[in-house]
Amino acid sequence: MRAPGRLVAEQVTPVVADHGEGPVWCPDDDRLRWVDLLAGDVLALDPVAGVVTRRHVAGVVAAIRPRSGGGLVAAVERGFALLTDDTVELLPEIWSDPTVRMNDGACDPLGRFHCGSMAYDAAPGRAALYRLDPDGTVTTVLTGVTVSNGLAWTADGGTAYYVDSALGRVDAFDVDRASGELTGRRPVVAVPPEQGVPDGICVDVAGGIWLALWDGGAVRRYTPDGELSAVVDVPTRRPTACAFGGPEHTDLYVTTSRQGSPPGDRSPAGALFRLRPPVPGFAAHPFAG
Repeated sequence: MRAPGRLVAEQVTPVVADHGEGPVWCPDDDRLRWVDLLAGDVLALDPVAGVVTRRHVAGVVAAIRPRSGGGLVAAVERGFALLTDDTVELLPEIWSDPTVRMNDGACDPLGRFHCGSMAYDAAPGRAALYRLDPDGTVTTVLTGVTVSNGLAWTADGGTAYYVDSALGRVDAFDVDRASGELTGRRPVVAVPPEQGVPDGICVDVAGGIWLALWDGGAVRRYTPDGELSAVVDVPTRRPTACAFGGPEHTDLYVTTSRQGSPPGDRSPAGALFRLRPPVPGFAAHPFAG
């Protein structure tokens, strides 16, 4: 087995988020967008000008994806919302329990937005993975989840990867390309607790799985068979998620969190980071609704 390559992420913004999460490249305006989750804000970076803008959406905004007709779809505290430049349309709440919130999500190749939840205290088994279809229908995909986190599909759409952080691993599903049904769940990557907690993920064109490690100060790339192939050093303890961006999807962006930082902490936790790995990514699937 070859030793994994070492890469370094550079800081590209000041500290702009308390709990940065959910990065995604938006091709309509060539911006990288992500969320300051518990502030309920969507942040946007213009990589050319280096300018970050902020928009308040709701009390919590956990994940976003572009919509094929323009605007964004978002996961808010207890459900979904549709965003345009000027409006926020909150869809009916999926549940009423105030101790559970949405956490992370992504769209599948059929244009359906999946997002999973977690209890605020991360109590075991209280979360689920939900799917918002283009017609507004909401379906529960998985139950008995603890901290629903990263979710990503391969470029060919045949495999989906999923993280329930409490399990300490990345699981794979087979995907029926016609129906989008997820079957054959199996573990692919196991992360020892001393190396961090699996968080957000993305996939490159070669099928490599890029995994942010909360409390691990790193993003790691694994091959589809689970072999560690690269390590990205991030100068903060809590990277949260990663996504490919740029017009050719050659840049990997990494979000970070200040949660748990000691008083007076001067680290760049809460900033956005970027690197250019040897293998590019591909465009995120937009929401078709």
